[in-house]
Amino acid sequence: MTKLGSDVTITPEIVAAHGLKPDEYQRFLSLLGRTPTITELGICSAMWNEHCSYKSSKKWLKQLHTKGKRVLIGPGENAGVIDIDDGQAIVFKMESHNHPSFIEPYQGSATGVGGILRDVFTMGARPIAALNALRFGSPDHPKTRHLVSGVVAGVGGYGNSFGVPTIGGEVNFHESYNGNILVNAMAVGIADKDKLFLSKAQGVGLPVVYLGAKTGRDGIHGATMASAEFDDKAEEKRPTVQVGDPFTEKCLLEACLELMASGAVIAIQDMGAAGLTSSAVEMGAKSDLGIELDLDKVPCREEGMTAYEMMLSESQERMLMVLRPELEKQAEAIFHKWGLDFAIIGKTTNTLRFVIKHEGEVKADLPIKQMGDLAPEYDRPWVEPKKLPFLTDVPAPADLKAAIMKIMGSPDMCSRRWVWEQYDSLIGSNTAQIPGGDAGVMRVGPNKAIAVSTDVTPRYVQADPFEGGKQAVAETWRNLTCVGADPIAITDNLNFGNPEKPEIMGQIVMALKGIDAACRALDYPVVSGNVSLYNETNGQAILPTPAIGGVGLLKDLSKMTTKHFKTAGDVILLVGGHGTHLGQSIYLREIFGREEGAPPPVDLAVEKKHGDFIRRLINSRSLTAVHDISDGGLVTAVIEMALPSNLGAVLDDVDYVALFAEDQARYVITATPENAAKILESEMPVQKIGTVNASPTITIGKIEITIADLRQVHEDWFPKYMAG
Repeated sequence: MTKLGSDVTITPEIVAAHGLKPDEYQRFLSLLGRTPTITELGICSAMWNEHCSYKSSKKWLKQLHTKGKRVLIGPGENAGVIDIDDGQAIVFKMESHNHPSFIEPYQGSATGVGGILRDVFTMGARPIAALNALRFGSPDHPKTRHLVSGVVAGVGGYGNSFGVPTIGGEVNFHESYNGNILVNAMAVGIADKDKLFLSKAQGVGLPVVYLGAKTGRDGIHGATMASAEFDDKAEEKRPTVQVGDPFTEKCLLEACLELMASGAVIAIQDMGAAGLTSSAVEMGAKSDLGIELDLDKVPCREEGMTAYEMMLSESQERMLMVLRPELEKQAEAIFHKWGLDFAIIGKTTNTLRFVIKHEGEVKADLPIKQMGDLAPEYDRPWVEPKKLPFLTDVPAPADLKAAIMKIMGSPDMCSRRWVWEQYDSLIGSNTAQIPGGDAGVMRVGPNKAIAVSTDVTPRYVQADPFEGGKQAVAETWRNLTCVGADPIAITDNLNFGNPEKPEIMGQIVMALKGIDAACRALDYPVVSGNVSLYNETNGQAILPTPAIGGVGLLKDLSKMTTKHFKTAGDVILLVGGHGTHLGQSIYLREIFGREEGAPPPVDLAVEKKHGDFIRRLINSRSLTAVHDISDGGLVTAVIEMALPSNLGAVLDDVDYVALFAEDQARYVITATPENAAKILESEMPVQKIGTVNASPTITIGKIEITIADLRQVHEDWFPKYMAG
């Protein structure tokens, strides 16, 4: 065999710079039986880092509830797939692009959107919707405004240009994200359920084909950077951020779908984190095959690229496929028609080796399974977080009206219109509910739709990871319920700090246990996801943020509900009773500056009972509006129902605890007086709390607040803040 080319002496410093711990490097040496080449070290560092191997979380991810009667493909593929009847399938996933977006917010967020879209169309689905979950630092931090501006522009710039509507998401602020923002992107696609494509190759001697854009030097070490903590020199990592081109990606989508329809594709894998390395290794390892690549045939856009650079580049808009040899010419013609590169760069083998050749030399010869699905897996030490007490001493506000106004105009509770109006929510003409409601809704047939939502309450997860994990799942389940959808399945994006710290690992373990408990109780399985760890700066971790993306089915779109009041005289009903929990509430934080106590517990049996009841009422067309109670409690839910309609409400005179408590499994609904009377006769915990009023004011006892004043504080914060 040609000698293994190695032009760099491997030193402990070089090993450390690649993110491998000394014991991991020793494990790698034992596997090889020799010193690695620099290319082999680069491949190992990419495949064994947290971002690609899930080495700290894999043990716990395996315990999640992933099966369901509508689940066609669960975790392990590019995206999860669920059955929505009529031969249709929904393909969806969420992924993080946190570190790149902090360093270069526009390109970091744009390529996050591009990457998740590729995960979806790699499966044979046409993307129909995008969502995002964004977390920024304190509004008064000097970088926050710049980061918000860049990230929102990047999300909109890529999604709008590619032609996918962005129909939902969340934007929140907290000082724990000052040095490490979160950009989680979710994509949803539709496919014929009998025409799905997987990454698992079959057969020896088959051509491995490179498709899409050319390879450059952007994004080298992107995956490794994503598995490292930040320090004060984060700005210096800008070269590790990829650069996206949504117009090329649109061509790639059309070319891939056309190629799939031709019958030429055996297996397909997106080149995401770690680029050519991860796509080739994952494809070979899953298939129990070897892969041999000749890098002289890789289309490059820069001169003199080394094997190391080509293998670790994260240039965007690229795919790897295994094709049927007899259809090679047809496949090539399709890609050239779309102006994209098509190059046969290797073949499948029966050796279980990952062999890289460049300029007549073997640059890497590695055991493919040990780089892929047999990469290291850890059972890290963890400690269960201490339970916090329930708060019983939260004082009343000095001025109730002023407290309500302050909450409605606070950074976390104000309108996100400034954000979502930069996204095209209507492109494709199938959007049935735009951002601003409980869930986005997309038509997928003449009278059929899907609903999608993202959610998590990080302050709850910080206070009690188990209850917070349950709540994140339950919140998306409620959001889908509110628009009339049957919740089917979730994707997750698990953002945490350094798993080598037992207290952080404890957050991860308990949050996953909470997510699993909710998924089982609600029959709402996890079908895909992403883990993003080491979200720390100078040793300070972010709030634990396991973002959940939920998908549900509306079999009859004509029954879809919205949250805004419809008619004066409608009765306002509360399902689930008045709340009593103010621990970790928005009220406690915004009015008293305290983040304390236990979050509200989540009774999953009650959650299911109340949600099923709401959907029965929606299906019988008994309701005029529905909104769940979450951040800010009952009073903010009612105000959010009033603002879009310009109708007011006269509410029962209740105490501040009932107004601001964030107890779970609760909904505010409206109905005609006739329907309300029937609903009140049910055996469910339903009570009348007020009436929709023609006068545009919210009245609570002796307090009156005009809708105009509420709208002003609610709508003004974001535009004023971004104007500087």
